[in-house]
Amino acid sequence: MNSRIDCEINAGVATVSLHNPAKLNAVNAAMWRGLSAAMQGIAADDSVRCVILRGAGDEAFAAGGDIEEFRSVRATVDDALHYHEDLVASALDAIRHCAVPTVAAIRGACVGGGLEIAGCCDIRIAGESSRFGAPINRLGFSMYPGEMAGLLALVGPAVVLEILLEGRILDAREALQKGLLSRVVDDEKVFEEAAATATRICAGAPLVSRWHKQWVRRLMAGGALSEAERRQAFDFLATEDYREGLSAFLEKRTPVFKGR
Repeated sequence: MNSRIDCEINAGVATVSLHNPAKLNAVNAAMWRGLSAAMQGIAADDSVRCVILRGAGDEAFAAGGDIEEFRSVRATVDDALHYHEDLVASALDAIRHCAVPTVAAIRGACVGGGLEIAGCCDIRIAGESSRFGAPINRLGFSMYPGEMAGLLALVGPAVVLEILLEGRILDAREALQKGLLSRVVDDEKVFEEAAATATRICAGAPLVSRWHKQWVRRLMAGGALSEAERRQAFDFLATEDYREGLSAFLEKRTPVFKGR
């Protein structure tokens, strides 16, 4: 099978790869389903402490959705709603709401659906020659509002409208300046830097990573914290990892966290 989602777990790091090399890893309907399933499987695996998402090979993260299948999967309004509300939304939500940290390792094209996937990750690391955009105005269709919402939350309306109205492809440095990326490195160091990032994340207490993601989502939702929520912010006091972290600091040794 030429198009698929690969998932490999090693030493607490899950690497999820978008694999469709003949089309620069363009994501088709089956791959959206596979991406959702892979992320849901990761969510159920307590051994995973970080996820790296990448495109197979070095040419592209993902060059958007698979345009060739649009005439069949989006032929009618009902078909289009199913494609975007069920297939695409399920995959993007699974990434966005993943309890453990997610890192996008980007080489080459990161366009359209690829940009949406990367935008759902917590950290985005790109190579110098990578490129970004969503030139769908030239194809005669608009970005689905549910998918646009993720980019709006990431970079705001001015940048989203610039990307969509002009259909211009951004280089990595401009994408970094506009807030689409966390950092830019030499092309040949992208996957090395993503692995190093995962190592740094895995060195921390895994429950703390989950809580940090949880609280960021809660604060972005708005509204004052309830008394119960303020108390929950100190749930770490009852964990073994908290006691281990303090002891290791005082004893000047490296902590060994167990996620409990």
